[in-house]
Amino acid sequence: MAELLAPSDDGRTVTALDEGTGPNLLVVHPGGGDATAWDGVAGHLTCDFRVVRLQRRIYVPGAEVALPHSMAVEAADIVAVAALLERPVLLVGHSSGAVAALEAALLDPSPFAGLVLYEPPMPTRELTAGAAGARARAALDGGDPVEAMRIHMRDIVRMPATMVDAMFADEHARAALAANAAAQIADNEAIDALGVGVDRFGTLATPTTLIEGDLSPAHLRERVADLAATLPNAHTLTLPGQGHIAHLTAPTALADTIRAAAGRVLHR
Repeated sequence: MAELLAPSDDGRTVTALDEGTGPNLLVVHPGGGDATAWDGVAGHLTCDFRVVRLQRRIYVPGAEVALPHSMAVEAADIVAVAALLERPVLLVGHSSGAVAALEAALLDPSPFAGLVLYEPPMPTRELTAGAAGARARAALDGGDPVEAMRIHMRDIVRMPATMVDAMFADEHARAALAANAAAQIADNEAIDALGVGVDRFGTLATPTTLIEGDLSPAHLRERVADLAATLPNAHTLTLPGQGHIAHLTAPTALADTIRAAAGRVLHR
């Protein structure tokens, strides 16, 4: 595996994991971790594609989170990495990474032959974090990153309480979540700063596959439906028996969905 380096608009170097050969897939990972979160999915794709996984700047291990963080910065980073890749490029984003991917396609759609967006928590009808985001920020600033992430999982992502309790009962999972709390809360705030509404995507004609899990929280599926109704060239695929973390629970099925989308838009 190689590391790809791209200059950003603000002079910072943007990094990406680069492996495989073939048509180009540019992957933007979800919040709560780094690009390695998609190791399982990437492993099923590198035999057919060049898979470039952008390392989102706020989730670089050990990096300081500069506030306020913005999706405009993330979009520019994505476009900077895309500029290093031979076209066409399929842009793949997951969760908040899918929000960043959408903003990148709006900023400059020219590199992207298509988009694959797995449950972007876009504030289509209401803010994504809202009042719960303010509580999470207060907990983080008060020195309790574990509680900040508990609020995030329970009240913003809206995972079932039993699942959240089980997650935080595991010492290693709890430590990993706490380590990414500052980035995750800043990530939520950057999404809410976009404001409510998605009319600005009404002219984005890039072919788009929206992915949802049939077990995902209802608000995520509602946001996907709102985007499907707004984007002029979009369709939705549902992963049966899956929720918001199919990159961990069903990497093969998720990879197959991406491969099918690539087949529709990338010329081999």
